[in-house]
Amino acid sequence: MSEAYRIIGTARFGGILVVSDHASNRVPDDIDLGIDPSLLDQHIAVDIGVGAIGERMAARPGIAAFQANASRLVCDVNREPHAPAVIPIASDGHAIPGNALDHVGHQARLERFHAPYHAALADLLDSAPPALILSLHSFTPHLATSDRPRPWQVGVLYNQDDRAARIAIPLLEAEGLIVGDQQPYSGKVLNYTMNRHAEADGRPYLGIEIRQDQIGDAAGQAKWAERLAAICNEVALKLGE
Repeated sequence: MSEAYRIIGTARFGGILVVSDHASNRVPDDIDLGIDPSLLDQHIAVDIGVGAIGERMAARPGIAAFQANASRLVCDVNREPHAPAVIPIASDGHAIPGNALDHVGHQARLERFHAPYHAALADLLDSAPPALILSLHSFTPHLATSDRPRPWQVGVLYNQDDRAARIAIPLLEAEGLIVGDQQPYSGKVLNYTMNRHAEADGRPYLGIEIRQDQIGDAAGQAKWAERLAAICNEVALKLGE
């Protein structure tokens, strides 16, 4: 484990790797974001539920989890290093005054979190190429800055490579779920980690966004871990045919 990432379980050739860019709400002791600490339990700081789901999935044979080990408010590793939101100065209507950094401070934050996260993920994928990457995120049922409803219980996101998505969507729908195809937002817009580590190298991946009220407690997390393990195995098998 490092302060930028952690690996749970053992990554295996031909297995499944669960990647969660926003799994943690941890803020290192030497970083002061200047916000109310209660915000660290909200969606602006962490993808609620996905860390626990990744842990549960990684307890199964053939599945490992690679998770960010710092809050997205410290450094959002699913943004391009030059993007303004990589170290956000505001999120969903909340100012993050501790992120108003000068150039030196900004670069130091990237070198401390963003660069090692992506270097470690690249090494892991090269050393144990999976049959499928599950890019796992969660989304809030309602943004404070928007009146638009988010009825989808789960979304499937992708950029150019929709191989896994086309297999997974009907499997999720067969579970009786309201499934968003490129909802609640498009994977063509916010897909940096998978663009870099999957699409760029032709590695198949499945981008999943679960609505946070589905996975806010242990029972929901256990249910979704079981569901996703089964679906990912089926997707991987079909991709290999």
